[in-house]
Amino acid sequence: MTRSVGAETRSAWLAIKRVSANNHMLTDSFIELFYWPTPNGWKVTIFLEETGLPYKVIPVNIGRGDQFDPDFLRISPNNKMPVIVDPSGPDGKSISVFESGAILVYLAEKTGRFLPKDLRNRTKVMQWLMFQMGGIGPMLGQLHHFRNYAAEKIPYAIERYSNEGRRLYRVLDKQLTGRDFVSGDYSIADMAIFPWVVAHENQGINLVDFPGVKAWYERLQARPAVQRGLAVMAESRRPMDDEAKENLFGSKQFRD
Repeated sequence: MTRSVGAETRSAWLAIKRVSANNHMLTDSFIELFYWPTPNGWKVTIFLEETGLPYKVIPVNIGRGDQFDPDFLRISPNNKMPVIVDPSGPDGKSISVFESGAILVYLAEKTGRFLPKDLRNRTKVMQWLMFQMGGIGPMLGQLHHFRNYAAEKIPYAIERYSNEGRRLYRVLDKQLTGRDFVSGDYSIADMAIFPWVVAHENQGINLVDFPGVKAWYERLQARPAVQRGLAVMAESRRPMDDEAKENLFGSKQFRD
């Protein structure tokens, strides 16, 4: 359970600040997940639920600007969530990790799960993880933005990102034809890509047009751990108001 978002977040950030300053191990064995229910946040909750690692959610209300708090910026210099703080990091010392792809790799290496150890199969997973980080996430994010959030409907932008979005779905569909998962066995690549497909309808995508993706999506959607990961703080997802749009898309992003 959590207290109010502000109190919970402030308390956790101050604790991380003290740990960083004193360079000692946290007494709590739970991984602290700084989180809001978005596709990038879901990647990490899905992994944590799949592995059963104990974790504690620290809400970062990105619609209210928590991501700009100086204490949060100490562990997330790019003012984005998710971030994890692992009290049992390398050499028994606490470590913080930002960027969702880096978090997945760190946790996979920590647990020895969902990322092969042999170089050939590891590379297969890593290239599809990078496909998500460099393509699926940024491009579908822009598609979603211009279709649903932009104050001005710009036909060129909508067409540009709709075309690129469909191209990426075709790439993914081809890879998934005849495969259960994107790189062989179920892996962090699947966990990274799946959350961005959740909003396919808002992206103007009909999965019927991509049967390989559709079968894969339904396969992952049926996994209990995926369902639990998507359910974390699901009640906090609300329509975006003007304050949220300013915090997420406005000039505050570009201030020192």
